[in-house]
Amino acid sequence: MPRTPSRPLLIAETAAFTSLIALGAWVSIPFLPVPITLQTLFVILAGAVMGRYGIYPSSLYVLMGVLNIPVFHNGTAGIGILLGPTGGYILGFIPGSLATGLAYEQRHDVVRVLGIGAGLFLIFFVGMTWLAISTGMSTFAAFLVGVVPFLPGDALKGAAAFFIARRLERLGIGPWGLKQAGV
Repeated sequence: MPRTPSRPLLIAETAAFTSLIALGAWVSIPFLPVPITLQTLFVILAGAVMGRYGIYPSSLYVLMGVLNIPVFHNGTAGIGILLGPTGGYILGFIPGSLATGLAYEQRHDVVRVLGIGAGLFLIFFVGMTWLAISTGMSTFAAFLVGVVPFLPGDALKGAAAFFIARRLERLGIGPWGLKQAGV
């Protein structure tokens, strides 16, 4: 059974990953219609390290942006960003981190890799769907413009998250880790 984190550890991990997601937004390569950032790496890694609780940093990140705290790509913020073409990708962080987290509560690497894939799929699916709706383009066009160019980079980010999470787990950090605050 995966660990239930202590409250101080949960707060610390949530703060750390929310910060990492926000910092990942500053590593932004302009690309149309959506910039390339490191956010997805940290969203997936949050799920991998925190398990189902990985949904907390993603949700807090979205909430902070909606409250006009400049955490979205290149320091943008506000509900207008979520209503624009990038909004779906940002909202997709929430189910993406949860899917990855639930998979990481299993000990099997195959399930974990599938969880990373599912997390990335959900980010892309929500993002592509909103891209089509917000711009009026067809779903196929949104797929070609908003998913295909990002697949190689996100595959690399998913692999990086897998290996970083594996290393952290060996250090006792993660859903099956033994280290907790005060232990």
